[in-house]
Amino acid sequence: MRIKKVAITGNIGSGKSLVCKIFNHIGINTFHSDEETKKLYLLHDVKKEIINRFSEEVYFADGSLNKKLLSYHLFQNEDALKFIESLLYPKLNQVFDEWCKRQTSSFVLFESAILFEKNFDKQFDKVIFVSAPEEVRLKRAMLRDNCDEENVRSRMRLQWDEDIKKAKSDYIINNDGVEMLIPQVVKINSEIHNLKIPE
Repeated sequence: MRIKKVAITGNIGSGKSLVCKIFNHIGINTFHSDEETKKLYLLHDVKKEIINRFSEEVYFADGSLNKKLLSYHLFQNEDALKFIESLLYPKLNQVFDEWCKRQTSSFVLFESAILFEKNFDKQFDKVIFVSAPEEVRLKRAMLRDNCDEENVRSRMRLQWDEDIKKAKSDYIINNDGVEMLIPQVVKINSEIHNLKIPE
């Protein structure tokens, strides 16, 4: 039986990283797509393509990515963003598939903040959405990132509304700071473990 692939997402400040840690503690590993994508920028063939498209200044002398300059290019030009996505996303899928082959549990988690925005959800057997009230998420993100309210709200505006994502998800974990997380995770873990999926 092939390993079941489950996506987990949530808007800024929802606490999906904490939920992933709970799953990890019960033996379900998480593939953190944002972190893995950052690594792809440092691959030789990827660097070559990006430098050819933009300039050598997109990378610093030590080989690290000049995030600020690349972000400037991407915000200025929609075609530039499409270019980066077409370059990185197939490689990300390849890395994820290779990672899955090394896992021994009945399912794995693919963590992504932009799962629905980038239409990644179609690739997965099930989707878990971590939900929290907006004011709770706002306070958490301000504290975590040591930034002001407008900074967080500007990032919130780039994400789809929670209700839209809830409607597209198979499981919802409520992380409002009141309802216990562990029982919710244990219940979902059991349901997915017993899930029969086509080969």
